[in-house]
Amino acid sequence: MYYVSKRIEISGSHSLELPYPSKCTHKHGHNWVITVHCRSKELNESGMVTDFTHIKESVTEVLDHADFNEVLPFNPTAENIARWIQERVENCYRVDVQESEGNTASYEVD
Repeated sequence: MYYVSKRIEISGSHSLELPYPSKCTHKHGHNWVITVHCRSKELNESGMVTDFTHIKESVTEVLDHADFNEVLPFNPTAENIARWIQERVENCYRVDVQESEGNTASYEVD
């Protein structure tokens, strides 16, 4: 099994829809650190699991310097963002989304 990981840093804002009082329901921004993990039993015709550039573009073309509430069709929690990225990137089995120091959400395919 071959494995690759790509660490991406982006800036973006969001507000969360929550059923309880929270400062996170107000628009705010983060410098997000996203780590995308991919794997494959075989390499593609270029000798790669997934091209690092394609991984980065899949994330940054939509999210970098964006208002996540405007570009994503769901409540933009770190958990939901992790799953959304996993579904967009070829051979991706895990995504870690750090929205601030000490706060990281992960999504991993079983």
